[in-house]
Amino acid sequence: MLKRLLFVMLFLATSASVRGQNFDVHLYEDLHVHRNTSLDGAMNALSQSTYPVALAVPALQCIAGLAGRDKKQIEYAVQSATGLILNTVLVYGLKYTVRRDRPYVQHPEYIPYEYDTSPSFPSGHTSFAFATATQLSIQYRRWYVVAPAFLYAGAVGYARVHLGQHYPTDVLAGALVGAASAWVSYKGNVWLRGLWKKRTEKKLED
Repeated sequence: MLKRLLFVMLFLATSASVRGQNFDVHLYEDLHVHRNTSLDGAMNALSQSTYPVALAVPALQCIAGLAGRDKKQIEYAVQSATGLILNTVLVYGLKYTVRRDRPYVQHPEYIPYEYDTSPSFPSGHTSFAFATATQLSIQYRRWYVVAPAFLYAGAVGYARVHLGQHYPTDVLAGALVGAASAWVSYKGNVWLRGLWKKRTEKKLED
């Protein structure tokens, strides 16, 4: 799955820099240049909440698990933390492999809400938001968790373009990386639990 994800990311990066560049720029202009500037403060606050929220989820799950002696919550905490670690590796690996310039570097006429010096592709904020939303959706599987989680993640993605930080394809790639990181973490933890169970049963039989 990771190989497929990397292939898709490289395809998006290539498309964004060649064939899809005009569409990407036009959509960026619609969402950023022609934005409602009265929303800038709220969009920035939403954007800045991404990393604290992402880190708070596994921390709170761990606290709840230890306080209530709930093994399931502790498993969730490990799964969430693993997903964030994998997401970090993928995001920054892609950023410094693709090295796509921020929109305002390629087009100095665009003035972002604030400047950032790291590469643009993929969007880290969006990726962490979608990693968190996907983890919560997998773990709790209730509409009142899934809907707000993905609404929040989608809003973060929009905010990154609204503020002029990223092209739309950066956000799309970030969403895919985040969701995939959470899914791989989930499947990996399921596999490890199954392996541990088999080894325990074998020891009991012996």
